[in-house]
Amino acid sequence: MKKLSTPLSLLLVSAIIYWSYYALMPRDYSRSDAEKSQFSTERALEHVKVMSEKEHFVGAPAHEEVRNYIIGQLQALGLETSTQEGYTSGDWGNLSKPINILSKIEGSGNGKALMLLSHYDSNPHSSLGASDAGSGVATILEAVRAFLSKGEQPKNDIIILISDAEELGLNGAQLFVNEHPWAKNVGLVLNFEARGSGGPSYMLIETNGGNKELIKAFSDAGPQYPVANSLAYSIYKMLPNDTDLTVFREDGDIEGFNFAFIDDHFDYHTVKDNYERLDRNTLEHQGSYMMPLLSYFSNADLSSLKSDEDYVYFNVPVFKLVFYPFSWILPMLIIAVVLFLFLIGYGLRNQRLMLSEVFRGFVPFLTSLIICGLIGYFSWSLLTSLYPQYRDMLHGFTYNGHLYIATFATLSIAITFWIYSRFKKMKTADLMVAPLTIWLIICALVAFYLQGASFFIIPGLATLIAFYVLLKQEKPSILLLVLMILPGLWILSPFIQMFPVGLGLKMMVAATVFTVLIFGLSLPVFGFYKRKKRIAWIALLFAIAFFIGAHLKSGFNSENAKPNSLLYVLNADENKAMWATYDTYLDNWVEQYIGEEKKDPKELVTETFSSKYGTGFSYVSETSVKNIPGPEIQLSKDTLIGDKRFLQVCIRHQRPVNRLEVFTNQEAQLESCSVNGVSLPEAFLQNPRRRGKLVAHYISNNSYTEIDMVIKKGSPLELDIYESSNDLLKNPLFSIPKRPENTIPMPFVLNDAIIVKKSFKVE
Repeated sequence: MKKLSTPLSLLLVSAIIYWSYYALMPRDYSRSDAEKSQFSTERALEHVKVMSEKEHFVGAPAHEEVRNYIIGQLQALGLETSTQEGYTSGDWGNLSKPINILSKIEGSGNGKALMLLSHYDSNPHSSLGASDAGSGVATILEAVRAFLSKGEQPKNDIIILISDAEELGLNGAQLFVNEHPWAKNVGLVLNFEARGSGGPSYMLIETNGGNKELIKAFSDAGPQYPVANSLAYSIYKMLPNDTDLTVFREDGDIEGFNFAFIDDHFDYHTVKDNYERLDRNTLEHQGSYMMPLLSYFSNADLSSLKSDEDYVYFNVPVFKLVFYPFSWILPMLIIAVVLFLFLIGYGLRNQRLMLSEVFRGFVPFLTSLIICGLIGYFSWSLLTSLYPQYRDMLHGFTYNGHLYIATFATLSIAITFWIYSRFKKMKTADLMVAPLTIWLIICALVAFYLQGASFFIIPGLATLIAFYVLLKQEKPSILLLVLMILPGLWILSPFIQMFPVGLGLKMMVAATVFTVLIFGLSLPVFGFYKRKKRIAWIALLFAIAFFIGAHLKSGFNSENAKPNSLLYVLNADENKAMWATYDTYLDNWVEQYIGEEKKDPKELVTETFSSKYGTGFSYVSETSVKNIPGPEIQLSKDTLIGDKRFLQVCIRHQRPVNRLEVFTNQEAQLESCSVNGVSLPEAFLQNPRRRGKLVAHYISNNSYTEIDMVIKKGSPLELDIYESSNDLLKNPLFSIPKRPENTIPMPFVLNDAIIVKKSFKVE
């Protein structure tokens, strides 16, 4: 049996790690023959299929079609439906005229209302929006249908808000929260979102106070597959990915839950965000949240969810959501540190530990951490050197990204096992002191600076128990020790994938470092392995196999297509034109226009158009001028009162356009500005990060743009106006061949557009 203990324990550890991923979400989905009172993923998919047939961003022809479909589906359920329309600008000067869809299920009580929220606009200009956020709208429609089929009246009103212009700056949510009378009665929001097309759906809390009551209520509602931890929200806040729910929290002090899946991030905001690629089990996961939460919160007291106290929380298989107060953080840390010091003293006193060997044990662990950390840190640079086409995937996560995670995780295992094989004569107890010391230091740091991650102490406590067993017994049962390292494997293993998936492959360092840290906490088992070098070689072979698999999938095809970009920019002031691209790796389709005469874009254009990551042109190439009419610009008002000058500039279009961006010169001293009657936030106007941007107007029905400004007397003002239309590939003035099947429009940037620049000076 002793000879089998190593392979058995390895199999058991592998099974535990696999289970930590497998248990995150449903592994099948409900069919259309499910009971009427139950959520059916297949029925929800029918909505997704209809809504994602065409791109439906604000101003697109299909936008109204999708809106009418949703209104029709709500009315078919017997619900009275209305719309709300008006201009909003968001926090970053992105003006649009959203049209929100609203409906309500009347409750029997007079308490706060529960809101079900998602958005129906897709991202400009090519996304089909199946996941983001057709999946959210479909989840709400199917859940409301199932809820109403029971014929039971809820205690609370249930408000359904299908917002518009979320992709442009959360504009529809801002319009509702700040201007609709229903907003004052909302007590809790359930928001359904997506940042990819698959994977588990993470629960993220939005609150201005403590999360105690929200977490307790969420747990009481009893969702079957909760995937949530208090660290995830901290990471979420570091990302440029606010949702509609953020507006409810910031502008209305209304709390809520986000439910969003983030895997297969490469589909996000692209034409590949389609019905076929939406993971059915992921949609089932959304439904598994919605139904119990809808049932629970439609009858709960929503006025009692405020709290000043925070909870640490995390999910594990079997136990689902585990949580405890922040007030426990320091006591648990102190207990762990005291126990650790006591065990070291106990071990030294009983000669179960040797001080010199304890210090020597830091060598393999720190060496492994440093080497694997450096490999993870430089991995993205290495990959983009080998495969420069990856730089054009602005998501930061490639189609073969999971294979790279597996490559570097198993490589880290191989390196760590090989390094520890050089210290095979050392006792496992001596080796354990180093990883426990480092882990407790990490726990101490998060206890003071990142309290949401304080559940890291639990794997540490479990490993301390295993450490005690090693100090008491010469030859403990390895299989028993596997059970003691179980918390670390369950809780920490998913983070190896979560960090690079959520933050991009640039964060591979988190995956490699976590792999070594988990190895260290698993030393009660791994330390007894006699053939560490053999395991290292096996892990290395797996790493090579994963890398070969990734290499074979490093190319592009019709299923996994390369993002590219092409724009035609006409400078109407100088009567010059150029082709422009955001691509750093030019494919044949783009190169035929940019060609060998490509230039540094700084020679021809200085502004960076609105984009998610502030991406600018990579190459430009001069070309012939086309007869494209520019905007009409009129100074409608110019009044001087004291030391202030009041200006009104009106911009009208002589061709169908989708977007207008206006930049000011750096010397302009703006005191205030409003566009189409909407005041731009002062914080935005004074923010140097706007880099001269005044407004980006996402246009519906070719509407005009009217800018009212107050500037200081004598302040020079020059406006650079960029008028763009998304019709480059369809415009009869151009004969651009169809984009190859192995390419797609690059997301997050202005693309496939005809841009006309015109300047306007106010003397």
